[in-house]
Amino acid sequence: MGSTVLLSGWINKKRDHGNLLFIDLRDNYGITQCIIDKDNSNFSSLEKIQLETVVKIEGVVVNRSKETINIEIETGEIEVKIKKFEVLGSCKELPMPVFSDQEYSEEIRLKYRFLDLRRKKIHENIILRSKVISFIRNEMNSYGFLEFQTPILTSSSPEGARDFLVPSRLNPGKFYALPQAPQQFKQLIMVSGFDKYFQIAPCFRDEDARADRSPGEFYQLDLEMSFVEQNDIFNVVEKLLINTFKKFSNKKLMYEKFPKISYSEALIKYGTDKPDLRNPLIINDITEIFTRNDVSFEIFKKLVNKGSKARCIVTKNTKDKPRSFFDNIDKWAKEQGFSGLAYFTIEKEKEIQAKGPIGKFFSKDALEEIMKKTGAKIGDSIFLSCNTQKELEKITALARDKIAKDLELIDENIFAFCWIIDYPMFERNEQTNKIEFSHNPFSMPQGDIEKINFEKPLNILAYQYDIVCNGIELSSGAIRNHIPELMYKLFSIAGYEKQQVDEKFSGMINALSYGAPPHGGIAPGIDRIVMLLAGEKNIREITMFPMNQNAQDLMMNAPSKIDENQLKELSLSLKLKK
Repeated sequence: MGSTVLLSGWINKKRDHGNLLFIDLRDNYGITQCIIDKDNSNFSSLEKIQLETVVKIEGVVVNRSKETINIEIETGEIEVKIKKFEVLGSCKELPMPVFSDQEYSEEIRLKYRFLDLRRKKIHENIILRSKVISFIRNEMNSYGFLEFQTPILTSSSPEGARDFLVPSRLNPGKFYALPQAPQQFKQLIMVSGFDKYFQIAPCFRDEDARADRSPGEFYQLDLEMSFVEQNDIFNVVEKLLINTFKKFSNKKLMYEKFPKISYSEALIKYGTDKPDLRNPLIINDITEIFTRNDVSFEIFKKLVNKGSKARCIVTKNTKDKPRSFFDNIDKWAKEQGFSGLAYFTIEKEKEIQAKGPIGKFFSKDALEEIMKKTGAKIGDSIFLSCNTQKELEKITALARDKIAKDLELIDENIFAFCWIIDYPMFERNEQTNKIEFSHNPFSMPQGDIEKINFEKPLNILAYQYDIVCNGIELSSGAIRNHIPELMYKLFSIAGYEKQQVDEKFSGMINALSYGAPPHGGIAPGIDRIVMLLAGEKNIREITMFPMNQNAQDLMMNAPSKIDENQLKELSLSLKLKK
């Protein structure tokens, strides 16, 4: 105490008590309270100074009185008695306050992002992001991975999302593409004889914005390994994620050995391949119930006869819930564009019966069969839906989340990771009726290659896997197809001629012809990992300089027009749509 110090920072807040002025001085590390009394010649100048002015303060460190100690800040036991100050950077009238985390419009926040980033919560989020990336980088080094950088200017890919294109000045009429991911390059690294690669990789996709993805660009932990099987990838990623989430969060991990759920099982039990395992509700298929003679719910019976499926969600001990609870769920389902959710509650007086709008349509034996199939007990309620499989998956997935939220079943202090495995290699496009790759065209199909029935491509499963946490997909990955002849065969099923494959993937297919090792990898999203650790719902809150929903940088005015000379240099002319 009693030391003279120099402090520099921003004036975060002022409190004028008449004869005494309190100033909260903020820098990257936090807040320090400074005080000046009316007898000091600098009092009137500091009294008038604008918030967010950058100042240098010289003063004496003194203890706070016991009743004024602030345990919320690190410097809360001391304050600095100001002797003199100097303005280092003046500040205009603020478009938004910095000292509070009050919500402001996206337009204001992004236009003045440099001010938004000064605010406590988002400032700490960006620091967290830096620390997480540094930790992950150190972990990967400790696992024996080497960090390499792959090209940013590359060729356009026929698969995946829409590319960002860059015109070539030296090659008029031709374009580079910004990489959607370093997919082909990281495989080429394995073919080159390196066995463990990683990179904190920027990826570029011309997609619409979502809460969990920024428009334009995002970052992922890209990794690839040689001479591995699926479980080898799982072991590395599980260890990394467990260590990272334990390091940066006090929340519990539901599983330290992540469950493996097949794609088909996930769609039945959760309605989605991105299940939130904190939610205890399970979806059950009860299609067969509506083929029974002792069930007279004709609407569902007719749909099932035409090929629809019926599924249900059981809620435990909800017999005492008011009618409004059930009706609100039904009303909500209709608001989502579906026909609603039927429901009944299982009760027992003399015998088992169903109470509710459709309860009378089920016999005692039918109810007992439903209880056997679903694990439902007396006092439980059942929500039912019947539709085509895809529509049914949509409504049951949404309803599972909605009901759990209304019943407050989800523990927000838990991270629940899982693997989704056994993805189909192909799927049928509902619009064109053509066979397409369902996930990643470079994946290895499962089973003995000599025995795969290529005549039934929709039955072929692939060594493809996703990692999901709390309903958010963190990553997709796969064991790669390193056999050129097999790649040609699989691409032919999706409608590609051999010549097209050679043209579109010339670097890859050529390299695989010169002795390629079995290899595989994955690429967890850095942005989504930090979003989960920070407890944020929108990726904008953990991104330094995000774009808005229309992929515009309001602060730097990008994208912007370019002048005629630049267009000429690139051998381009513009013909804009009206």
